[in-house]
Amino acid sequence: MRMRGFAGLSVVALLLFGVSLASAQPMKGWQGSGGWGPQGQYQGMYNPATVETVTGEVVKVDKITPAKGMSYGIHLQLRTDKETIAVHLGPGWYIERLDTKIEAGDAVEVKGSRVTLKGGPVIIAAEVRKGDAVLKLRDDSGFPYWAGWRRR
Repeated sequence: MRMRGFAGLSVVALLLFGVSLASAQPMKGWQGSGGWGPQGQYQGMYNPATVETVTGEVVKVDKITPAKGMSYGIHLQLRTDKETIAVHLGPGWYIERLDTKIEAGDAVEVKGSRVTLKGGPVIIAAEVRKGDAVLKLRDDSGFPYWAGWRRR
């Protein structure tokens, strides 16, 4: 009986030791944010002072690379009553895993920061509404939700 208790306790101790070692090591296969992190140059473009809300129809959904060295992101062409404007949602690895999908022909409302990128106007989206669904992409200061687990 005593030997059994000692064996069980040894197994538990080894498991705890293994977990502590595993948590001390960096994650294998983690490649970073692909340039989409909160400290990146692109994220610094988001300006809370230029936030606006536009509504329209999605004309096209594309994969784009907004700046050199970044992984691809999801981009919309949105036709409003005044213009057709590019809307950047966020990194593909994040947007493609969300339950709500945005497709050409969808009526949406976009809240985001209007900036100039590569000589033209772009809205960096903070929130996209499609019917009753709301994709929350950034907080009021523009901090991306996909980076929230690393925040401060």
